[in-house]
Amino acid sequence: MKKLLIVVLLAIVVLAGCQESSTQRPLIGITSIYQVNKDNDLYSLTSVPFSYVCAITESGGTPIILPTVDNDTMIAQYIDAIDGLLLIGGYDIPPAAYGQQPHETVAVMPNQRFDFESRLIPAWLKTGKPTLGICLGMQFTNVASGGTLIQDIPTYIAGHDTHRGKNVHHKVDIVKGCKLAEILGSDKAFVYSNHHQAVDKLGNDLTVTAHSGDGVIEALERTDGPFGLFVQWHPELMADIKHRDAIYSALVQACK
Repeated sequence: MKKLLIVVLLAIVVLAGCQESSTQRPLIGITSIYQVNKDNDLYSLTSVPFSYVCAITESGGTPIILPTVDNDTMIAQYIDAIDGLLLIGGYDIPPAAYGQQPHETVAVMPNQRFDFESRLIPAWLKTGKPTLGICLGMQFTNVASGGTLIQDIPTYIAGHDTHRGKNVHHKVDIVKGCKLAEILGSDKAFVYSNHHQAVDKLGNDLTVTAHSGDGVIEALERTDGPFGLFVQWHPELMADIKHRDAIYSALVQACK
């Protein structure tokens, strides 16, 4: 009788564990902004706009902020621990990273962030785990994949749309049949935009899936993995919650 009771209890414990694991929220790593304190590095800050955190949590994921560490072992631990990766916006990539001299409008990110994401992104892409890149996240992925950037849209694109400023929105045309069109249920979108750079030469294993009216590349998707979506706009800051939730939920669901 005791043996039977033990077996029943063990079965309950195993079943409870299975139920817990089946409903567990995926861990989504979020890259961070490094703010340098020139007087004392101990007072430098790692931060993430809370809109990204809200977008992940409200889409069913658990956000994990990834500080900019200078240690390959720690980066490998990040990659092992998380189910998906959100690459957020920020300052510009050093143009030397894609073989160019800087334009006068370039505002380069701190070395700490550049060095960290330059190591994180290629290693992460090799895993095939789900990735969502926003604004700089799309640009950084393109550069890490061997591509280049237009350093300043107003300088290099005649007749350009307005892509940067307070409350700037514009239309984008999405390639029919692509993952983004499937996620949004449309081949058009009206998006919140805040960037002065854009993808130029396309990186390896990426395909273009959206443009703005002036020809600027607005979205990329990976061609060598189950889920890799990169958009130039900011869904997490849009008043259109359905649009935001569609994109961020797609990341979370891909992690399940």
